[in-house]
Amino acid sequence: MVRERLRHGLPGIPVLIFALVALGSIVWLFFSSVETQYREASVGGVLTAIALLPLWALLMKGFFMVAPNEAKVLQLFGDYAGTAKTSGLRYANPFYKKRKLSLRVRNFESGQLKVNDSEGNPIEIAAVVVWRVVETAEATFEVDNYEHYVHVQSEAALRNAATSYPYDTHEDHVVSLRGSTGAVAEHLKAEVQQRLDKAGVEVLEARISHLAYAPEIASAMLQRQQAGAIIAARQRIVEGAVGMVEMALQMLAHKGIVTLDEERKAAMVSNLLVVLCGSKDPQPIVNTGTIHQ
Repeated sequence: MVRERLRHGLPGIPVLIFALVALGSIVWLFFSSVETQYREASVGGVLTAIALLPLWALLMKGFFMVAPNEAKVLQLFGDYAGTAKTSGLRYANPFYKKRKLSLRVRNFESGQLKVNDSEGNPIEIAAVVVWRVVETAEATFEVDNYEHYVHVQSEAALRNAATSYPYDTHEDHVVSLRGSTGAVAEHLKAEVQQRLDKAGVEVLEARISHLAYAPEIASAMLQRQQAGAIIAARQRIVEGAVGMVEMALQMLAHKGIVTLDEERKAAMVSNLLVVLCGSKDPQPIVNTGTIHQ
């Protein structure tokens, strides 16, 4: 595995000043030699100036610019030489091949994928992944195209995460795609990061951006979801009603307001449950007689 090595090169401004002075010297040598005609030294000076000019042009190829949040991967005849990350004008070996690599934060939104959740229901899901390159050598040499690699592996991780959870649930302790967005996002981020480590990429955030049942079952699943919500609501209503009836009987017995036998307790419990659990408002009945008849 190729690991990143920093090689920022020389500061470009001092080297550029030296290069301009060298160019001025070559030009002066050429014209001064031309002015002194018919001398052997003048011919040698002209030839020297002409020979130095291509060499100077070759050395000028060593200059390169590094923008903020950018890196240049340096290669010498195919071998990895290092990475320059210091911004500004830099100078390095003119035979280096310099490949620009962006270190800026980027985001990628996957297409709407059709997968099955943990219960086998077909759903449509999409996600947004925020990422950046932190290991330039791995991003350049370990994978063929790191941007395409990020896209493919992010969608694969999203598919795997979607099959790990149900679309929705009415139980508080069960993690679902719709009801536990934070937990699902953390799982998705860890899944994507594990796949992208070998490409030198850091995942900053991964969240679901679209979630819905597949069109062919959307209507049926909506009815099922509504029925499940009604059952869950009724369950809580019954639990609360039983607690209220129990509290009422305990308070009546504690304060001695009325003494009820088992049969009348059962009738009272039945009436209270009807009132508390009924879906419609109860109709009051005024009893003008005695309850002991």
